Amino acid sequence: MKWGEIAHLHPSRFVLVEAIKASSNDRLRQLEDMAVIQDYDNPQEAWSGYKHFHKLHPTRELYVFHTSRNDVEVVEEFFSGVRHHL
Repeated sequence: MKWGEIAHLHPSRFVLVEAIKASSNDRLRQLEDMAVIQDYDNPQEAWSGYKHFHKLHPTRELYVFHTSRNDVEVVEEFFSGVRHHL
């Protein structure tokens, strides 16, 4: 689904989406096709939903957006530190 369709179907909502088709160019991630997993009334619920789904499916590309946004480009940031696992 394209962002315009999602925004139209879920007006004034926070949506948890999965990127189905995306591309990167100059550190911008462009989401071309998405699937709505859930919509929410407020950002706290949306981020709780994100954490829940990310824990179950850590390899899926998930995002939370408010449907008032005109577009859904994401700036990519790369982690360059040392990770420590217990």
